[in-house]
Amino acid sequence: MVRKMKNQPKIVIIDDEEVVLDSCTLILEGGDYSVTTASNGALGLKLVEENQPDLVFVDLKMPGIPGIEVLEKITESNPTIVSIVITGYATVTSAVEAMKKGAYDFLPKPFTPDEFRLITKRGLERRKLMLETIALRKEKEMLRENFAAIVSHELKSPLGAIQQNLFALSTELSGVISENQQARIERMKVRIDDLLKLINSWLRVMSIDIAKISENFSPISITSVITKSIEIIEPQAIRKDVQIITSIDESMNPIEGEEVSFQEALVNIFGNAIKYSYPGGKVTIKAQQVDENILITISDTGVGIPKEELPYVLVDFFRGISGMEIEDSHGLGLTISRRIIEAHKGTISVESKQGEGTTFYINVPTQKKG
Repeated sequence: MVRKMKNQPKIVIIDDEEVVLDSCTLILEGGDYSVTTASNGALGLKLVEENQPDLVFVDLKMPGIPGIEVLEKITESNPTIVSIVITGYATVTSAVEAMKKGAYDFLPKPFTPDEFRLITKRGLERRKLMLETIALRKEKEMLRENFAAIVSHELKSPLGAIQQNLFALSTELSGVISENQQARIERMKVRIDDLLKLINSWLRVMSIDIAKISENFSPISITSVITKSIEIIEPQAIRKDVQIITSIDESMNPIEGEEVSFQEALVNIFGNAIKYSYPGGKVTIKAQQVDENILITISDTGVGIPKEELPYVLVDFFRGISGMEIEDSHGLGLTISRRIIEAHKGTISVESKQGEGTTFYINVPTQKKG
């Protein structure tokens, strides 16, 4: 049986009891819905495939294809379709099993018209939120791609041309212009180089693709990645007279990851600790296995972060006031690191006390056995 209203939410009701199909249809009568009913799982699945409804009601106990299997097939075909179980055999076990197979909610028989209308409304609201979330993700991805294109072509290209012309001009005018004029040219070169580095950092932030990173996962040794990362930032520590202290458990299990990107994340965080340390300070790097996770802690004895700034430290483009007194920063390194760590199914958090130092905590799961 079909009741259609153009451009309205589509609902499929699958139940082997004709009285249930009729009563549910009557309850929804007068509402702005397109209602389709099916008396068994096979017909119901066919209707779902043809109509791509917003909401499906499924009876668990039906001849032929059981309701649990119907739920599973609906979820596999389109996980945005909201499924609600209706059954006269409601138990905690059946409810849990239904939820595992993709059901959004559970409505035991007998139910009142008001209960049915309410759960229908909730199910359609759930569907609307799911579709809006998908649309927002797509819009965000488009904005990211457009932003990267604008930054690359509208900013990076002309700045690169200016930089090349400045290099040529500096060579051509060598010995002709005064020392003061040459100094001005050098300052322009430095500033343009800084701008290009900033643009490249923006592009790196926008180009991090979590899905692509995970495609290249393989077992990697945390000890090895930490050692390589320290080697990269060691010259920076020597220049600033910052001592690096390590405590690394050599028996840690490997993690599933992409070594180059994970090393980039660690280099950013290690370098950040050195950057905000006072000359003569210390940066302590520890790594140990805690149950099925690897815990990496990076502590410095630097300027610290004010309490009011802590919630925003790992937010895109954030740059704290305290850091401005030490070294220039654009607030991108930690953003990049956070995204890479999240791509490895890990987490990063921070604790700090102004004037005493900061500690970053990185948790990543170890490789699953088997």
